Amino acid sequence: MPRGSNGRQARRSEVATAGVLEAALELFSTQGYGATSMRQLADVCDQSVGNLYHHFGSKEKIFQRLIDSYWERLLDPEHPLQKVFSRANFPDDLEDLAEAIEATVAENKASILLVFVDVIEHQGRHIRSFYETMAGRFREQYGSHFEELDRQGRLADADPMVAVMVATRWLFYFYTVEKCFGVPMHFGMDAQQAVDGFIRILRLGVLRGSDQPASGAEHEKGRKK
Repeated sequence: MPRGSNGRQARRSEVATAGVLEAALELFSTQGYGATSMRQLADVCDQSVGNLYHHFGSKEKIFQRLIDSYWERLLDPEHPLQKVFSRANFPDDLEDLAEAIEATVAENKASILLVFVDVIEHQGRHIRSFYETMAGRFREQYGSHFEELDRQGRLADADPMVAVMVATRWLFYFYTVEKCFGVPMHFGMDAQQAVDGFIRILRLGVLRGSDQPASGAEHEKGRKK
């Protein structure tokens, strides 16, 4: 068979595979895993059920492939979020982190919903390994940076590694509720106000140090004693 024919056939196969995965992502993210059958997926893609099993193996393997594809996008060194991580400038770059996560959630709504489908229907079986290795990835990215901040005496009495992971997970949670769950202003304020408030808490804390002036209420209470 001529090389050109092989190329066209491979291209058609790639297009068909992409179409199946796109359809599966839509179905799984909107109606769940259990409610989606291979027959329904085959009908949407105008393919036979046998053909789907031949190329993908099983419904669960299609689901896992979609989850893995999302992780691959997130971990791509060229992804804007990974570029923020690679610069390792936390907490000075919290605004950049928030911007990258907001864009990531907006671009991956359906894939993020798959994470919740997996938790509900599979007890997190397909996502567990990603989260089990999360702390190690953060240590690899930020370990040297935090050691340098410690040498400079810039660190407060708090674990910066916990702080960067909390910041990342909270921002993902916040924007997921806003964009995937369709609940804007769930903090009682617009998104920018909520994120600005969170960043301020991370940088400044909540309680004043013992050597800092008391708040107005505390000052008045002390004056009356």
